[in-house]
Amino acid sequence: MWIPGDGEVQALHERYAPSPQAFDLVWTHCVIVCRIAEQVVDGLNVNKDLVRAGCLLHDIGVYRLYDITGELDHKRYVRHGVLGHELLSDEGFPEEICRFCSHHTGMGLTADDIESQRLPLPKGDYVAESDEERIVMYADKFHSKTVPPRFVSADSFALHVRRYGEDKVTAFQTMRETFGEPDLAPLAAEYGHALV
Repeated sequence: MWIPGDGEVQALHERYAPSPQAFDLVWTHCVIVCRIAEQVVDGLNVNKDLVRAGCLLHDIGVYRLYDITGELDHKRYVRHGVLGHELLSDEGFPEEICRFCSHHTGMGLTADDIESQRLPLPKGDYVAESDEERIVMYADKFHSKTVPPRFVSADSFALHVRRYGEDKVTAFQTMRETFGEPDLAPLAAEYGHALV
């Protein structure tokens, strides 16, 4: 399977980003998620190159949610995963890479979640299945693209995810036990983002 290198991925971000500000926000987040994942993959029998590519590409669909004024459509933000999957598929990426976009949101979205929450997504299950997908999903939970961006502690995310149901709490706790907790303080200091 073809796995793109960092330069190819960055060039793709630069091509699709509607503005330098959007590029900086999304690309920096993806790089941070990659650095968090690097802490998690140590000692695991996974394809580290695939994890890296997944981290760097997982949010590329966010660019398709910016309007012509440069504003991000927060109401349809949940669609960024399927939009990214479609973008990468149109670019000829293998399905294993496209899935990092559509299968990282929250702690996974099921057809029942989509129906009960009336989410603007095609009905289906968007749940991480491989260890590589789970690592990208997990690492993504520790950094937010809010303005200003911030790092999110495991305890903070555990409280946040509770509003989506006990099954999501359990899924996050299982990942926490499986992958351990990344050390966010040095990254927060390096990037100048708060740790909450």
